[in-house]
Amino acid sequence: MTVLKFGGSNFLDIEGYHRVARHIAQRRAGENKIVAVVSAMKGETDSLKAQMLEVNKEASPSNLDAALATGEMKSVCLLEAAVSRLGISVTSLNGYSLGIRTNSDFGRATVESVDPRRIRSALQEHDVVIAAGAQAIDQSGRVTFLGRNTSDLTAVVIASMLEEHACEIYSDVPGVSTGDPNLIAEAQLIPEIGYRTIAKMSRYGAKVLHHGAVEYAEKHAVAIVCKSLTNDGVVTGTTVTGHGNARSVTVARDAVVISFASVAERDNRRAILDQNGITTIDVEQNDRPGLCLMSDTDFAMRLVEGTGTPPVSIGSTMVVTVLDASVRLFHLIGDYERAVSLARQLHEQMYPGAVAERLGRG
Repeated sequence: MTVLKFGGSNFLDIEGYHRVARHIAQRRAGENKIVAVVSAMKGETDSLKAQMLEVNKEASPSNLDAALATGEMKSVCLLEAAVSRLGISVTSLNGYSLGIRTNSDFGRATVESVDPRRIRSALQEHDVVIAAGAQAIDQSGRVTFLGRNTSDLTAVVIASMLEEHACEIYSDVPGVSTGDPNLIAEAQLIPEIGYRTIAKMSRYGAKVLHHGAVEYAEKHAVAIVCKSLTNDGVVTGTTVTGHGNARSVTVARDAVVISFASVAERDNRRAILDQNGITTIDVEQNDRPGLCLMSDTDFAMRLVEGTGTPPVSIGSTMVVTVLDASVRLFHLIGDYERAVSLARQLHEQMYPGAVAERLGRG
């Protein structure tokens, strides 16, 4: 049995579902059973959120979760239809029937328990099971959203549930690199990397894997194999296991900076965020003590705003981070082009000669 996960970048259009279905058919020919976890179509989650907030800017978190989950549900239906068209026995499961239970922290729910019986039953009756990523239900049976980009987490949880020791993650890049290859052409692919190294990279802006998925994989000993599905076939890039380190430069494009009236207020909020696993950096904003929120920003803002005293100011920024075994340097930059330019400079300092090497290959 194999667990595969396909991110939204695989589903830019309807043809994407047919391409993924053909890949599943090829894998099915040589393997026993397949569970395919899917994300929403690229841009779908943002569109759903915008529609909800247009209707009601103060829509409840549980209402938002139910709406956002429909993006993955739609994607599941499209892929099931594409696989079925190829004559393969297939069924699908969404958050209500996956057997994953969470707490009721809507917006970024935490997995509390799992029950593999529904998936095992579906696999007994069908060759392929399509599963909706990023969603589950709480103890009251309400659908919960695990957070943005958390279909990775769903795939790892399912692999662990089914006692599989690995899962494959397909995105628009073949694996983990020393920088975002879409921004830094000289970024070097890392063949093997440790759980903690990539989790840290993810928390500071790397998008290839979700930090929650990596941390769950480490806890349950599930290896992650990063791949890319191209017109020329499959490219295998990085294996995430307990070993491997690498220096990197990350760019967080959606960080949030909040400032407070006093250091005590900042420290109080930071303690709450720390308890909930939110990555923060201490900063000074307009000569006031502040925090830069680096991960799970929507959920983090709810926690901050739910403490009673409103922050003095809230703004967005980009953060360029140098991650090394002994050094961690942060640069807050408001301009996107400047942030990318700095990231390229820092990467060249970290890996001198990478530019010349790329030009030589070209």
